[in-house]
Formats: sequence, structure tokens, C-alpha cells
Amino acid sequence: MRVERWFSFVDLSGFTSFGDQFGDDESVRVLTLFRGAVRQVATDFGVRIAKWLGDGCMLVSVDPAQLVAAVPKLEGITHDLELPLSMHAGCAGGDVILLEGDDYTGRSVNLAARLATAARPHEILATVDLAAYAADDLSVEPAGMITVAGIHDPVEVVRFGCAAAGDTVRA
Repeated sequence: MRVERWFSFVDLSGFTSFGDQFGDDESVRVLTLFRGAVRQVATDFGVRIAKWLGDGCMLVSVDPAQLVAAVPKLEGITHDLELPLSMHAGCAGGDVILLEGDDYTGRSVNLAARLATAARPHEILATVDLAAYAADDLSVEPAGMITVAGIHDPVEVVRFGCAAAGDTVRA
């Protein structure tokens, strides 16, 4: 079944190295705080946690504005929690296949995942069409055309949130 959905993949930067250096107990502590923040934001903004991916997750929304509001809020919460790792994310959406009633497949899902991989710490990269759904108080800046693994043509992207605001304190 073809549906319109909006996706974000969020991830903690450097989690594998962090776990190697500080051990399982500290990794679990950080993950517990991060997952609590994800659950809070998902509830507050009406987005769904489609799946957990170790130190990250896939979020899905039927409303692009809710997703565009939720992901920068999550980045802010993870910063305010003073986690030793920063979050990064990728966002994209459009028509996808709802597979067997509980999974999604298609270009938009893959693109959101690849943008998350390309994003630096504290950076949220999104397809340019999502900029139209940003609230007036959300910093959005063009990030240019980027080449994304597995996607044939370069993709025009924007940067949301603190990275777009030039917040150097978070670096």
C-alpha cells in the first residue's frame, strides 16, 4: 500500500567509541536518558517511534510539520540533558510503501537514513521541501546540494535547529 509519510533517523554521534571507552553501564545510562527524551518528544509532537536502532531510532509522522518541530526539540533536549554525546539526524518524506502493515520502504525512508549518516554532531539535515513546514522561530538554512550514498542524483538539503542557528556553544 502506498502512503505519504515523513521520516527522521536520529542517532547519537560517536556511540561505539564512547561504549568502548566508558563501558556498557555508562552506555546504558546514556541510552536510557536518550530514549526517555525520544519517548517524551514522540508523545508531545504526535510522531511515532517506528523502530529503535541501537543508539538511534526511526521516527515517522503523517504530518511533516509535526516531524519538523519534533526533531529540533529532541536535539535541544538531548543537549539540555548534558549527554556526553550529541545527536544528529536526517529528515525526508513523501510517498512510500507501507510493507506488511508495520514497516516502510522507499526512497524517502532511505534518504532520511542517509541524511542522518551525513549529518555532523548537532546537525539536522532535511530535504528542502521540509523547510516550508518549519515554524517561524526555527532556524533553517540552506546546506546546498549533497551527494548521498545510494541516491543517484545530488539532493538539495537544508539544516534545521542549532546548527542552522550557528550555536557554537554546542560544538
